[in-house]
Amino acid sequence: MKKFITTLKNIFAIEDLRVRILNTLFFIAIFRLGSYVVLPGVDPNLLEANTGGIFGLLDTFLGGAFSNASIFALGIMPYISASIVLQLLTIAVPYFQKMQKEGESGRKKINQITRVLTIVITLAQAVGFVATINAEAIAINTTLFTITSMVVLTSGTIFCMWLGEKITDKGIGNGISMLIMIGIVSRFPGAIIAEFLSRQLNGALLFLLEILVLFLVVMSVVMLTQAVRRIPVQYAKQVGASSLYSGQRQFIPLKVNAAGVMPIIFAQSLMFLPSMIASIWSDTSETASYIGTTFSDFTSWQYNLVFGLLILVFTYFYTAISVNPNQIADDLKRSGGFIPGVKPGRTTSEYIDAILTRITLPGAIYLAFVAIFPSIAMLFGVTREFSQFFGGTSLIIMVGVVLDTLQQVESYLLMRHYDGMMKSGKLRGRTENIAMVS
Repeated sequence: MKKFITTLKNIFAIEDLRVRILNTLFFIAIFRLGSYVVLPGVDPNLLEANTGGIFGLLDTFLGGAFSNASIFALGIMPYISASIVLQLLTIAVPYFQKMQKEGESGRKKINQITRVLTIVITLAQAVGFVATINAEAIAINTTLFTITSMVVLTSGTIFCMWLGEKITDKGIGNGISMLIMIGIVSRFPGAIIAEFLSRQLNGALLFLLEILVLFLVVMSVVMLTQAVRRIPVQYAKQVGASSLYSGQRQFIPLKVNAAGVMPIIFAQSLMFLPSMIASIWSDTSETASYIGTTFSDFTSWQYNLVFGLLILVFTYFYTAISVNPNQIADDLKRSGGFIPGVKPGRTTSEYIDAILTRITLPGAIYLAFVAIFPSIAMLFGVTREFSQFFGGTSLIIMVGVVLDTLQQVESYLLMRHYDGMMKSGKLRGRTENIAMVS
């Protein structure tokens, strides 16, 4: 406890870090305030909460802004969708590949295209969002309400995007990820209170057991996020002006979970399709009705089996497109580095690819387990709201953002010659570049 207090004093003793933390809190306060400002023309007393399916998932990410029909109802999610689309286009389309290789100017062009695509996606999603609002809650003309809501929701998303960029520039941590995490964390106090009240009838022992399980799950996700496989790298001796420098021995850190949360997001998106397609023929076909009912229940074993298999597939897919063994091998060769016992060039690439394939399997299996654990928790009587914090997208996003933020705070402390936040070891954030040999 004494070390924790000392660390806090050291953090606020650094003026730049103190200002960044205060700026971050200020921007977050604005974001949360906007989540309670209802769209013009909506009676908040007549709103119906959307807690199921994709609406419940969106409401979790947005901290209740979706169910509140607020001006931030779509939040930063359209920007995330646009970023994913651009990322996939960068892999598949040569035009975007060339743009990515242009350096800073290419990144600016991609960012500009992402912003334009964000507006298009927001306008389309705004129409769908208006359709989900209870008609009785709309106090003005429906056509006028749809048009004004599209403008307000698009402006709200752009403002959230601006807030995220400001947090990144003037605050601490990644702004876009920070806003998503804040939306998720804002639901935690209400969820834990509701769970405590529901367990009072059966005693506090079960509630304490749930807290213990939650702590263990969080720690295991931290281990999964931080776990790396170090590949040793040796650099050739370099001759200086007046001396001979011996070769340095470094390593390449390959993350066990290089794909992060993206496999769960992709798999979650596809899991809504069976029930949506089956609903078209549900009135005329018993099979379609069965499929629709089964895949609408995320606690069913069929749903979780398909969900887990999709996560395995997408983990390998996203790892393959995000980590390029050929590029790592070429970078090593150009910098005069080599892996001991492995020939430079193609052999090095194959060696790295083989290791990456082996370490991805346990990471993918555990990622799938984390994704389906909330449904397992519900089978043991945990409430729906509280079970979302036992795994899935929410937990992995929270852990990743917290670790990334702590890494930046750690860097500030070490630069000012203060003790780090840990007595030993080193925090490795999500921003660590896998292809970089450090």
